[in-house]
Amino acid sequence: MTAESLKFGAFVRRERMAREIRLREMAKKIGVSPTYLSKVELDEFTPPTEEKVRAIAQIIECDPDKLLALAGRIPSDLADIIKRAPVEVSALLRTTSGMSRDEIARLAATAGLIPIRSDANEREREVKAKCPRKNVQP
Repeated sequence: MTAESLKFGAFVRRERMAREIRLREMAKKIGVSPTYLSKVELDEFTPPTEEKVRAIAQIIECDPDKLLALAGRIPSDLADIIKRAPVEVSALLRTTSGMSRDEIARLAATAGLIPIRSDANEREREVKAKCPRKNVQP
């Protein structure tokens, strides 16, 4: 199952357990009670604050923006950007609504924000890493 198909709590629980991190240990690291964290993982409570979600992301080695999105939260730095130019940023975001991830990545790269990386190129790198060619001397 992908992160997109799991709820926040189920995703956090899966990732925590995959890393063999005990519930009490993680709760202590993020500054909440084990009972609270358990209820979040069971999706009985809503996801915690942005600060706590970021701490969880660091512990489970997940991109904080992805985890915040899964939590249904907008990162505070983005909220600040939107507040500075609400009409323009809203229009920009709306233009991306029909675009693929690769198209959005290219748009961001064009704006100088991130390096271009397509899913196809990423898959190719993964295959090469798993199946390196042997160096053959002529």
